[in-house]
Amino acid sequence: MRILLDPGQLKAVQEMKNGCILCGGVGSGKSRTALSYYFIRNGGILSDENSRMKSPKDLYIITTARKRDTKEWETDMIPFEITTDKSLSLYSHKVVIDSWNNIQKYISVTNAFFIFDEQRVIGYGKWVQAFLRITKSNEWILLSATPGDTWSDYIPVFIANGFFKNKTEFVRNHIVYSRLCKFPKVERYLNTSRLREFRSKILINLDYTSPAESHDETVPVSYNRDLYRTVVKTRFDIYKNEPISTASVFCFVLRKIVNSDPSRELAILEILEKHNRVIIFYSFDYELEILRNIFYGGGVQVAEWNGHFHQAIPVSEKWVYLVQYSSGAEGWNCTSTNAMIFYSQNYSYKVMKQSAGRINRRNTPYKDLYYYHLVSKAPIDIAISRAIENKKIFSETGFCKF
Repeated sequence: MRILLDPGQLKAVQEMKNGCILCGGVGSGKSRTALSYYFIRNGGILSDENSRMKSPKDLYIITTARKRDTKEWETDMIPFEITTDKSLSLYSHKVVIDSWNNIQKYISVTNAFFIFDEQRVIGYGKWVQAFLRITKSNEWILLSATPGDTWSDYIPVFIANGFFKNKTEFVRNHIVYSRLCKFPKVERYLNTSRLREFRSKILINLDYTSPAESHDETVPVSYNRDLYRTVVKTRFDIYKNEPISTASVFCFVLRKIVNSDPSRELAILEILEKHNRVIIFYSFDYELEILRNIFYGGGVQVAEWNGHFHQAIPVSEKWVYLVQYSSGAEGWNCTSTNAMIFYSQNYSYKVMKQSAGRINRRNTPYKDLYYYHLVSKAPIDIAISRAIENKKIFSETGFCKF
């Protein structure tokens, strides 16, 4: 089978090298591009439909648990005639697909090829330590839609590429911490020109133009101002009838007040007048109960993907698919609708981006994609929106002090 790549993917394959980060948006074809690079590195020729790899190295793909379970990578492997099933394989090599949760199982592997899918090597915890041990003895590449928001995010990859011996060396040469904070907080970075040089050596951009144009619309909704102000003033949990003692509980209560407002239901029904099939992303179980109890109209099929159910996307003429961020932000695609509603906002820009990508695919039949963000003027909604716009993660402790 001949492997076809678009010009952006082919250019990326030609530029890729061991230890690089392949950076491409959701739906850009990072998996296909990564497998093409592996195919070539092991003697395959993309333009020759009869080409085979020559004694390929064992392939290990470390991805999200969701992508492992939905076998998305197995589908991407078909054109390359690569499989995890030894009884069907053309080669004698081993192919393993596992989640980041199990990365420590592979620290003793040597002379293999690793594809690290979805950037998870941030910080300096067990995953990063396992990643650094693996990269010392194997070929590897890393795939990411958002490789790093700050220079600190690049520390593990810089170390794996030999730019620094360890985190201590990076900190000593490039970080100034604030003296006013009780916890380590970066005040500024030093010699960033050197860091940009390092990044340019390993970052491979996958040029990709979506076949559809995205339209983001902020839909204004209301909230109970009096109730919101009361909780802010009293720091009292009106749902559990007890004092609020932490920032996370404080934000949860405020968000429940804001997200439970009936104006959100009305906004959804108005959007459904424009679209017959809609995906709705939400955050919390109480939101799910609200969404379940909306009467969407006669003949509208409703299905869910969350911690309770994993139902298939409906195939009827009219449907609503309720998806919880924590369950369905990645690892599945839908090309039978061009409309998505964000009932509430997720704290993470990356999660929001991944969620939007479920309908923004290369094979979408639509020329226009519509994203509706239900947002109130409540301070917490505004703060979350600002964090997302700045491609940051909303900080509960930064929003309120306890």
